[in-house]
Amino acid sequence: MYHFIFKMKNRKIKPNQEKIEIKEVSKIAGLSSKEVSIISWLEFYQKYFFTSKDISFFFNNKRALYRIIQKLLRKKRIMKLNENKYYLIPIKARTGKWSEPEFIMVDELCNSGEYYIGGWTAANYWRLTDQIPAWVEVYTKNKQGKKIIGNTRIIFHRIRKVDKDKYIIKKIKGHEFKILKKGEIKKWMKLREYLQ
Repeated sequence: MYHFIFKMKNRKIKPNQEKIEIKEVSKIAGLSSKEVSIISWLEFYQKYFFTSKDISFFFNNKRALYRIIQKLLRKKRIMKLNENKYYLIPIKARTGKWSEPEFIMVDELCNSGEYYIGGWTAANYWRLTDQIPAWVEVYTKNKQGKKIIGNTRIIFHRIRKVDKDKYIIKKIKGHEFKILKKGEIKKWMKLREYLQ
């Protein structure tokens, strides 16, 4: 159910029926008709993670495209994940706060490339600890440092090589992500106990 104010034209109520026929919805409060059409298209095709290329057919030139992207970022209808990828906050999000599962966010942030989820996050996933980690630990060749996207807090650890034998590919909501194997995380936990 949408919790926005709609300005409707040509609203008809048929006699003896409770159905309302809406011929044209022109605006959602705070968004232009172009912004509404882009958001509606992305939601219809369930492209919550998208690039500027995905919506370029709405525009005649790149300048208009990036102007709309900047407006949507300012209005908090999209979040920037990396240089060329954005996350659409669905219209059904009342307050503009919405987040996908953190493992999906990490996979999209890393463009499904060379990475794996490890550390206490993987230990919690495999139920080897009762601790719920505050940060998602990601091991990758490309990034390092901390990043907060919506409600997801991520720590990137830079490593020299992502060993494909160490991680396994799992699915959540039909989306694949890479996580350290259970045996590998047990070794990691034993090493942590030994060092303390």
